[in-house]
Amino acid sequence: MPARYARFLVGRHRSVAANRQLGWLLAFVAGAINAGGFLAVQQYTSHVTGMVSAVADNVVLQRFDLVIDGLVAVLSFLLGAMCSALLVNFARRRAMASEYALPLLFEAALILCFGLMGARLASFEALLLPFTVVLLCFIMGLQNAVVTKLSGAVIRTTHMTGIVTDLGIELGKLVYWNADRDAQPLVRADRDRMKVLGGLLLAFLLGGLTGAFGFKQFGYGFTVPIAVLLAVVSLVPAWDDLGRRRP
Repeated sequence: MPARYARFLVGRHRSVAANRQLGWLLAFVAGAINAGGFLAVQQYTSHVTGMVSAVADNVVLQRFDLVIDGLVAVLSFLLGAMCSALLVNFARRRAMASEYALPLLFEAALILCFGLMGARLASFEALLLPFTVVLLCFIMGLQNAVVTKLSGAVIRTTHMTGIVTDLGIELGKLVYWNADRDAQPLVRADRDRMKVLGGLLLAFLLGGLTGAFGFKQFGYGFTVPIAVLLAVVSLVPAWDDLGRRRP
């Protein structure tokens, strides 16, 4: 990947085009990790809404072991988001080029850790399930927070509920018939926004298909190219920071 494009994609100076393209890339990554992770532990790890609902259900059912599992999963997602904010603000205060690259590099390392250690832990189910859920929830929180910060909360990549809702709103505007053209304002769909939302949804779906197929065919090793992709994108700004600090 050309260094100039990597700087455009994850550099500290943001643009609408860069936010969109990075959002599509990370939606693909989230879809792949979420789907592949489900095949590993039979649990989706990017949907905090479902986790909280499961906690409520299990409290009523008096399944307190599952209540603890759910709370730990939510806490892991929360800690991932906190970690992302710490890394971004640390780099921002020092005017580092890798302001947004640092969390993505960390995410790449964690995904690689999941891929390399998952196969070893597979024979120890008692260790595999809690380790994988905690790790994947942390990764999803980390990624969602960095995209939220760099896009000003415009783009989300780890869950599609809001994406589909916003897309439905725009589609409703698109098919609305403005019978009285003199009435203002006219109802008009934001086609550019529809493109962004549709791209995020499609990228998440393609990522899910890739992750599910990859895990089925290659097991935990399917995460290695995903981690490498994230690392390659993020290394250029980090390398720029290292070069700037050399005497």
